[in-house]
Amino acid sequence: MIRATRVLGQHHWREAAADTVVLDFDDRHRRRMAMTGTRGLAFLLDLEHAIALRGGDALVLEDGRLVEVVAAPEPLIEIRGADPQHLVRLAWHLGNRHLPTQIMPKGLRIRRDHVIEAMVRGLGARVIEIEAPFDPEGGAYAEASHAHGESHAQRGHDHHHDHGHHHGHDHHHDHAHGHHGHGHDHHVHDEHCGHDHHHGHSHAHDHK
Repeated sequence: MIRATRVLGQHHWREAAADTVVLDFDDRHRRRMAMTGTRGLAFLLDLEHAIALRGGDALVLEDGRLVEVVAAPEPLIEIRGADPQHLVRLAWHLGNRHLPTQIMPKGLRIRRDHVIEAMVRGLGARVIEIEAPFDPEGGAYAEASHAHGESHAQRGHDHHHDHGHHHGHDHHHDHAHGHHGHGHDHHVHDEHCGHDHHHGHSHAHDHK
């Protein structure tokens, strides 16, 4: 099976993709996993380190073809505050519970959680249930891991390529590869996990 061994970040590729994989938040943080694209292209994701993929990234196959990563819609809630100060206070409470949170221009998005919904309503927030791709803040460690994986992948392949990641991180800084648990009921199923997992869009399966 052909392998995908490199990742190109958003805005770092322009050519047409050979296929697309639609992945939820959990399946966008993997090191090694068999995947099948929406057009039927089967391949093995086989990275040196687990990288937190974002929608718009591209996986580079051994033959040079690209597979675009699309973030799958998920059940989320968007939390709105009365004013910016109120929203910052709400964000502090979410961060204090280590919840993956996506920062939007007018609110905060998290995965649906009845306990958290009750908490933020008690703090005066407005809660809106939505279906949307979930792309939370990765934190300094996750961003460093992403930039590290991209710079390693490109080393020796394109010496003239700009290695700066679109988030503005320099690949010469220290790199930490751990990432936090997501605080929800979904498990991360990579080669270290023995659970079966079903993928409604990309038919990705754990590879041992």
